[in-house]
Amino acid sequence: MDQSTDGLNIDDAKESIFAYARKKGALAVGVPDLAAIERIAPAGHRPSDLMPKVKSVISIGVGGQTQGAWGVTAKALTFFGSTESLAYKIAYGMAYFIESRFETRSVYCPPDLDPELGARYPLQSVKLHAELAGIGARSLAGDILLHPDYGYMYFGSVYTELELEPDTPMTDNPCPAPSCVNMYKSTGRTPCMKFCPAQCLDGELDEDGNQAAMNYDMAKCAEMTQQYEVVPQIIAEAIAADNPQDRDDALFGGSNKALWYKMSVGSGGLLAQCFECMRVCPIATQAELSDPLRRAKARRIAAEGDST
Repeated sequence: MDQSTDGLNIDDAKESIFAYARKKGALAVGVPDLAAIERIAPAGHRPSDLMPKVKSVISIGVGGQTQGAWGVTAKALTFFGSTESLAYKIAYGMAYFIESRFETRSVYCPPDLDPELGARYPLQSVKLHAELAGIGARSLAGDILLHPDYGYMYFGSVYTELELEPDTPMTDNPCPAPSCVNMYKSTGRTPCMKFCPAQCLDGELDEDGNQAAMNYDMAKCAEMTQQYEVVPQIIAEAIAADNPQDRDDALFGGSNKALWYKMSVGSGGLLAQCFECMRVCPIATQAELSDPLRRAKARRIAAEGDST
């Protein structure tokens, strides 16, 4: 659909924005239907609650782990498994790109926590944006979206007063993979359900192997992966200690030393992360373009085809 606004071709603008995102490292880009977000998101967490004159949301997805990362220990993966900071960096730059190129107000959408509601409530759901934009589909692994080509991604969003044509959600969900369906038929569980260390995942597949139900116990998951309250908890334990030895143990015990280190170096895996459901997910680890090795191979094959 060819649109123009005050001499600006909206379709060309959208393609320029998408090209910017891909140049900076995004694998997937999409524009969700703003009206759908406004209808689904709860009051106070809608795009218009942050940017009253918003006309479009742009969602980007960046690649997850390298192929090598999936083979390291769980302990090591907690330090470098996340690539979310790249998604935020691209989204931040995109807001500046849109304002400088198209002279239209834009802002990087914060994925951060709502300071009025606490650690479990984000200001906005970048997951909802990505799902409606068609760059991810709901998986059986809790709140994780999966892409049929890129597997496991991290997402970021931008709000703009530039009105862009929306994209549509995926019509086919890649989850569960055929091997997961086979395992479910024989054991009643998929790999992510079986190997979750906290056992926070559960669900059902129908006779055709499609998702019929997905249950995610966030409280169990949070004990391992979302320990936002750990710093004040450690300090409280130190204050309440009966003797100097207990105080030192609370502040400088083995696991807590790692926490202070992560804070001092600004580690992306600040508190705790767990990737075991994705380590055993065939979509996350084996999708055609899921890691740099596979993407490099695809580029090489494409280049060889172009040269013949």
